[in-house]
Amino acid sequence: MLPTIRLFASHVSRDVSLLPPLALYRRLLRAHRHKLPPDARLLGDEYVKREFRLHRDVDNPLHIIGFLTEWQKYAEELEGDTWREGKLDTAKLDKMTDEQIVQLYELMKTMKDSGNNNGSGGDRREE
Repeated sequence: MLPTIRLFASHVSRDVSLLPPLALYRRLLRAHRHKLPPDARLLGDEYVKREFRLHRDVDNPLHIIGFLTEWQKYAEELEGDTWREGKLDTAKLDKMTDEQIVQLYELMKTMKDSGNNNGSGGDRREE
């Protein structure tokens, strides 16, 4: 992300202090390393890396601030363990594009498949 965008982000809201993109990226990977089981960590790390890579060249300051804000909230939830019982806010779901909803569904499916494979794999070994 462009340096001018970082300056803009620092002046937009004094109430919310956003981490710079690289520091936030590292914080997310660190939180995954400490808080997630290996399967979820692998999936989460790939997702974070892909999203940050896709948003590297974004020029719209509002989009960048929204992107960084949501990822920072995710990091805070993950570090505080509130994500385990969390549910997706319907207001956020209503704001999502069709593409984002499909992406969320695929993520959910992958996580369920990963959980089923781990659970059933243990049963098969005992037989």
